[in-house]
Amino acid sequence: MYTQSMDLDAKSAAARLSAVGTPGAVSPQQAEFDAKMAADRKVEARDWMPEAYRKTLVRQISQHAHSEIVGMLPEGNWITRAPSLRRKAILLAKVQDEGGHGLYLYAAAETLGTSRDDMIEALHSGKAKYSSIFNYPTPTWADVAAIGWLVDGAAIMNQIPLCRCTYGPYARAMIRICKEESFHQRQGFEAMLTLAQGTPAQKKMAQDALNRWWWPVVMMFGPSDKDSIHSTQTMQWGIKRISNDELRQRFIDATVPQIELLGLTVPDPDCKLDPATGHYSCGEIDWAEFWSVIAGDGPCNRERLETRKRAYANGAWVREAAMAHARKQQAREQAQAA
Repeated sequence: MYTQSMDLDAKSAAARLSAVGTPGAVSPQQAEFDAKMAADRKVEARDWMPEAYRKTLVRQISQHAHSEIVGMLPEGNWITRAPSLRRKAILLAKVQDEGGHGLYLYAAAETLGTSRDDMIEALHSGKAKYSSIFNYPTPTWADVAAIGWLVDGAAIMNQIPLCRCTYGPYARAMIRICKEESFHQRQGFEAMLTLAQGTPAQKKMAQDALNRWWWPVVMMFGPSDKDSIHSTQTMQWGIKRISNDELRQRFIDATVPQIELLGLTVPDPDCKLDPATGHYSCGEIDWAEFWSVIAGDGPCNRERLETRKRAYANGAWVREAAMAHARKQQAREQAQAA
């Protein structure tokens, strides 16, 4: 799953080229942008871009940043309860990494003319969304292992193609993020393996966590292609490279053998290998649950959002102190220059 091709297939490339249009029929700025899309070149922060392209990037990058920040919460609850000092240190480092990912992504979004305060306000007001996967509880230590293995594994599948996104600041941020997420996935699998090879009670704990997380992670790739309202345009712009359904299939194909290696059972009774295609089948997905969680009615939606809002309010004094220090530093430098 870490070496999947990041090249566009012929069908995707043809679709993007056909969407570019005729340069002579548009403004010079649009023609230059279209030429970049056709040549699969990067757009940088100072370059002209269509407003729709900019807004799409702001929406996607800011929601990605929100997901990293809110994603700290399910695992952060277990830092003080990790079963050993080693596990505690690993989890602490991982949660810190996720905070850093949010920082990279907020910074990338700011290059598009939005502000950190506006993005955070959109999150707190419910206007901006974050990944539905982070609205599920983590009742046992095995859930922390399952998040590292499954959720970060799915994130890698989604995010590696973003390293070749046509918007330069986003693509460059994703390179480091994907390297760290790959390490997180390995940590999660190792923790799950330890449980699966432990006592019968520990193995049951691992299976129960897998049962809880399998379907939410399968849904994490988003709605089926025919129901996704953004996919076609983002693929034409080279922001998104691979469709939701194809990413979901790649994840299932990569993960089912890992489940078998762990000695656990795939929670989907309809998941079977098709010898003709080499792919594993997937049972019926409960999209009603997916849309319910997206709409704010998941098990932990309100809890997660309230926790973030409370943390932001409690941290106001830190932001104020930092701004006061910056103003004093600036005043000193101006006085010395005078």
